Amino acid sequence: MTKTRSGGGTGTGAGGGSTTTQQAAKFLGVSMLAGAVLAGIALPAAGALGLAAKGSVEGFAEIPANLKRPPLSQKTTILDAEGGQIATVYSRNRTVVPLKDVSPYMRKAIVAIEDARFYEHGAVDLKGILRALNKNAQDGGVSEGASTLTQQYVKNVFVEEAGNDADKVAQATQQTLGRKIKELKYAIQVEEELGKRTILENYLNITFFGQQAYGVEAASQRYFSKSAKDLKLEEAALLAGIVQSPSRYDPLNDEQEATERRNTVLQRMADLGDVPQAQADRAKARPLGLNVSKPRNGCITAESGAGFFCDYVRKVFLQDPAFGRTQEDRSKRWDQGGLTIRTTLDDQAQQSVQDSIAGHVRQDDKVATAVTLVEPGTGRILGMGQSRPYGFGENETQINLSVDYAMGGSNYGFQVGSTFKPFTAAAAVEKGTPTSQSYPSPNKMPYPSPVQTCNGTWTNDRGETVQNETEKEIGPYSLKEATAKSINTYFVAMISDIGICPVTTLAQNMGVRMGHGKDLPQEPSLTLGSATISPLTMANAYATFANGGTYCTPVAIDSVTTADGEKLDVPKTSCKRAMSEKTAGTLNTLLRGVVEDGTGKQAGLAGRDSAGKTGTTDNRVAAWFVGYTPNMAGAVWVGSPTTRVPMENIYIGGRYHEKVFGGGVPGPIWRDAMSGALAGKPAPNLSTVKIEDPKRDKPREEERPQPGDDDKPGNGNGGGAFPTPTPGFSFPPGFIGGNDGGFETGGFGQGNE
Repeated sequence: MTKTRSGGGTGTGAGGGSTTTQQAAKFLGVSMLAGAVLAGIALPAAGALGLAAKGSVEGFAEIPANLKRPPLSQKTTILDAEGGQIATVYSRNRTVVPLKDVSPYMRKAIVAIEDARFYEHGAVDLKGILRALNKNAQDGGVSEGASTLTQQYVKNVFVEEAGNDADKVAQATQQTLGRKIKELKYAIQVEEELGKRTILENYLNITFFGQQAYGVEAASQRYFSKSAKDLKLEEAALLAGIVQSPSRYDPLNDEQEATERRNTVLQRMADLGDVPQAQADRAKARPLGLNVSKPRNGCITAESGAGFFCDYVRKVFLQDPAFGRTQEDRSKRWDQGGLTIRTTLDDQAQQSVQDSIAGHVRQDDKVATAVTLVEPGTGRILGMGQSRPYGFGENETQINLSVDYAMGGSNYGFQVGSTFKPFTAAAAVEKGTPTSQSYPSPNKMPYPSPVQTCNGTWTNDRGETVQNETEKEIGPYSLKEATAKSINTYFVAMISDIGICPVTTLAQNMGVRMGHGKDLPQEPSLTLGSATISPLTMANAYATFANGGTYCTPVAIDSVTTADGEKLDVPKTSCKRAMSEKTAGTLNTLLRGVVEDGTGKQAGLAGRDSAGKTGTTDNRVAAWFVGYTPNMAGAVWVGSPTTRVPMENIYIGGRYHEKVFGGGVPGPIWRDAMSGALAGKPAPNLSTVKIEDPKRDKPREEERPQPGDDDKPGNGNGGGAFPTPTPGFSFPPGFIGGNDGGFETGGFGQGNE
């Protein structure tokens, strides 16, 4: 037979077109000739195994005829809305490439060192078996094997199919005669179906090259930071040499051992005539020339602080039936990878979020902040970030403070303070309450009782009271002024008047739910923000006001494309009317007043219509600003994610705060994040209605916010202003709760801004 060079040829059959029966006969003939030849190659103790039932013709025939070749797991690339890379995630670092995109040196090197007669034999190399048997007999051990490249490919298919299941991987690699026979039968099938060129291509893409690199493209990028098509002779020889023992020949751990192995491959290529001896010698004299790329796997590597958004995308994929009927189906598809996921994340908005956070809150501050931006009318999440980075180190976390617990967030969300009051106002207006509605709104009063709920009544059995921030805040007030100044007693009177059920129903229609998934509490304190809710939920709910009263569910994924170019269906936003356009316009007017002449003046945007609401919980353990323009809505939370840290006499971002209010810390964070995110974008006007201020019996100029006085008591702010409880009264469990420490919602809320 004329010698075929190891790098050439495109054989398409097994052993010159022999049948499966002929191949089986050859295999069994060798087995019977040598007793347990294959066991002798694979195992030292051949005699102990012999040929079991699987070694008989009947056993051979019983093996299923078709080898299942699962798609190779590859890395998934997550992109922003413009196609910029956010991160790559994978269970196995692999990028499948066609053979034409692999350096000819690499093709020759792997064949030369792993199966020099690859193009000459079928699935089983009979000469190789006999040669290995003779060599092992001389050495008294197992010094040489005789598996063909095709057999090695089949074994790798078994391993790939096992995935991350340790037991299945052990079964796929166990040194038993039964597995070897199964491997050989499938090798015969593969030779007949695929042909040599495809087998080589598949082998180069499936095999493990160490250092988390599966396949030649990932290996080339890992060790040399270049594509496999650009590998030089000595580089290809190094990679080919690693395959036999990725740990032993790892060039990052043992350069000398790896160099010797590389030179062995080079010499083998010269001996086979793949390269001239002089060229091989020059390659041997060169250093390894490593240019190592650090593996970048997972959301921890995400650009622009988008690690939490990246993880949110993963959670969406694993939970949405659009990507698989069952959790197992979705997990399998995610691990399989090879996907290109284009998301809704806006690079400009995300960068602005990160810049604003960095300018106001430090990573090692006692408290943290979380910021989320969404697009009204589409539900698209445009930006998501927090001051505690995604990671495992000090002052890092994997808890996404912007989202619900089910999506990787805190246990319950966070109490929202007075940012809940607009839901009460909207429910009242929707029910027909005029904006001129006046309530006495004393500085302090008992909770009215009884109050109608969705399933009965709430009664003030314990004599609970509510009061405003300062003694100067005394009514009567109308809705516009009460909203601008965030008057607690007004909104408690309002929810008690219209009932709790209209408020919870409207809020739920705006997507508002507790961070742990439970229903909103049927208690009057709800209007003061006793419920624990996530920033994403709040931002998206306020987007309903900007969108004329129509609520749209949040979405994070625009498209998903498989490695084969198939477009998968993705979850779309679902929109429904939550309130009339007139009600939405009324709330726009009310909340615009908050940023123009109320507690949120420091959050106002220059040259743009904006509206929003401040919120500060009891003892100032959380502070909020939630606001919007016609084309963007955002929520900012500031507080302690794991403990109850009162934000008094505290440094945040290097600045001292005697008392933290929603307008004083979250407000400027919101302003800066929104300003950068909206730079260069249109500035439409909010849809508003005319609201007349009713005449007062007496002026209260001393109550109006003065320049530079927005963060001080007396402006309708309400953190920590609850009255001393009556004797024998105790706050309900978790009254100040809502942070990640695991607190439930209290019975009647807290002082709010």
